[in-house]
Amino acid sequence: MTLTTLTTLIAEPWTDYGLVDSGGGRKLERYGRFRFIRPEPQAMWAPARTDWRADGEFVPGSDAEGGGRWQLSSDVPEEGWPLAWEEVRFTAQCTPFRHLAFFPDMASHWAWMRAKLEGCVDEGAEAMNLFGYTGVGSLALAAKGAKVTHVDASKKSVEQARKNAALSGMADRPIRWLVDDAAKFAAREVRRGRRYDGIMLDPPKFGRGPKKELWRLEEDLPGLIGDCAKLLDADSRFLVLTVYAVRMSALAIGELVAQATRHRGGEVECGEMAVREEARGLLLPTAIFARWSR
Repeated sequence: MTLTTLTTLIAEPWTDYGLVDSGGGRKLERYGRFRFIRPEPQAMWAPARTDWRADGEFVPGSDAEGGGRWQLSSDVPEEGWPLAWEEVRFTAQCTPFRHLAFFPDMASHWAWMRAKLEGCVDEGAEAMNLFGYTGVGSLALAAKGAKVTHVDASKKSVEQARKNAALSGMADRPIRWLVDDAAKFAAREVRRGRRYDGIMLDPPKFGRGPKKELWRLEEDLPGLIGDCAKLLDADSRFLVLTVYAVRMSALAIGELVAQATRHRGGEVECGEMAVREEARGLLLPTAIFARWSR
């Protein structure tokens, strides 16, 4: 097992998404035909321009829970609007959680996972997406022929993922859409003797399952990674872990994944995820990651 040096994964702009400018604790992004301003504490530098024009801005609340609200200056559809990444179609929407129903910095992972599955999809490659949210990652894999198990505790998120599958013309693809607690489901899969060619997970800092199961990242992540490693075998291709909004080191989660997968060979890389700004090409950090591959 080899743990590589720290790596930065860079999500480049694409037709329907771009980080236009950033600075002063905010960022200006384009989502299709709309532009939005959101808070971004890591944008500590000055913006390229100060005359930002946007269709809406998320104004954070003053409470410790990180609430807030959207202030819209144009006719942004409340039900959302369609976007695309490669052949995947999905709906963007201004959510109460300040994001827009998908995470554009994950694009570098989507492309990497698809490449890792090349050569085994014809043999019925199976992938699992834990904390799968609105399913863009699941559809990115399904579009290349993988059988996907998509798990999320939110019934609303799974319903939106199904709608995104229909929007992409993939409603009939072999995808299991499951409303379940991710940690409990992974443990059950281990007991069933299941295996996967690839696993991706994007756990929150804190959450609750459909039966009010409590999830705390620092306490529960090691056990979940251990179970995910047990679902890999000699033919498996990858395990991808992303972590947002926590005071945690990429080196720490890199070592966690390295120890869990040490009996599988291969290598583990870890580091930061970032989005490239269009105005100047600078990199805005967004999350940390660790991933194993063979």
